[in-house]
Amino acid sequence: MKAIVIASTASMIDQFNIPNIEILQKLGYVVEVACNFHEGNTCDEKEIIKLKEKLVSMNVNFYDINFFRDVTKISENVVAYRQLKNIFRNNYYKIVHCQAPISGVLTRIVANKYRNRGAKVLYTAHGFHFYKGAPLKNWLLYFPIEWVLSFFTDVLITINKEDYTRAKKNMKAKKVEYVPGVGIDLSKFTGSLSNVQKHKKKMEIGIPSDAKILLSVGELNENKNHEIVIRALAKLKNNKLHYVIAGMGNLKNYLLKLSKELGVENNVHLIGFRNDIAEIYKISDIFVHPSFREGLPVALMEAMASGLPCIVSRIRGNVDLIFENKNGCFFNPTSEDDVIIALKRIMEIDKNTVENYTIMVIRNYSRENVNKKALHIYRGIKPDF
Repeated sequence: MKAIVIASTASMIDQFNIPNIEILQKLGYVVEVACNFHEGNTCDEKEIIKLKEKLVSMNVNFYDINFFRDVTKISENVVAYRQLKNIFRNNYYKIVHCQAPISGVLTRIVANKYRNRGAKVLYTAHGFHFYKGAPLKNWLLYFPIEWVLSFFTDVLITINKEDYTRAKKNMKAKKVEYVPGVGIDLSKFTGSLSNVQKHKKKMEIGIPSDAKILLSVGELNENKNHEIVIRALAKLKNNKLHYVIAGMGNLKNYLLKLSKELGVENNVHLIGFRNDIAEIYKISDIFVHPSFREGLPVALMEAMASGLPCIVSRIRGNVDLIFENKNGCFFNPTSEDDVIIALKRIMEIDKNTVENYTIMVIRNYSRENVNKKALHIYRGIKPDF
């Protein structure tokens, strides 16, 4: 029996799908992977090499597909479509598990005729582009596409409650399932660093040992909205407060320039992709997640697993994880003043109370819990050949 896991980028395979591959292998499937190994990834080339080595060690064959996340890259994605057709023509998959908008669309179009031969197609929506408060153009473009393709889908998996409710009501997949995220390895984020270790790590990234750290983790793009926190930091005029952003992206130079223009360049630290992110959480004081759109943010879940108090934009996904004045506070992602208000409010809440409540909530999103649900879904699939 063969199965294939398909995503737009290699980093999505690395971050979200290794457990799915392992579960399918335990169920007796020979698993293959298809994704773009060279464009659009949120990790550096070294991590891509490590991923390839890991897949080889797991006996997983992989294909480099020309997926582009940008919907305007039509010619490139036509190439990806042809590559997928060739892969399916030469293989006989019983399970096809795809995700992300572009790769999910192309895969379901290609795989549909194989459903007539008994293959089962699963699609994980990591956050529909149409959501409460989304721009009208998102609804006009993405909703009809997802609605049509839901007819081509045997199992539609959603990872937040808003998407699950909408999918149950509007989509036509044979089954709609809710899985609480992609699964967090809680053990990776428990424990603490000694004062000496904290001092060393702060010095490593250029932060004074007595500084208070606001941390964001995510790609440097417009959706992640790090700019609003930088503007709030400039208004606060607190030299002890430092904003650390871990991630890569095309807005790096813009954010550096903005920090300089606002006079906070010494308090804003763009530290890129990190292999030591668990330690970065542990030296931080408050996690900030200012995105305009999320499915169910992994970075926020990791921060919660680390026991950090969180201030977050009031959007889909975030509202599944944060409970006002218990483990965090919400703000309007378009208002730096609202960021400041949320920051002051979270500082007034007892830190131990926040940590205890946060740890209680995040257990529902553990890798163990998510893997149990994924196993249940895979076992419930019965290919017709």
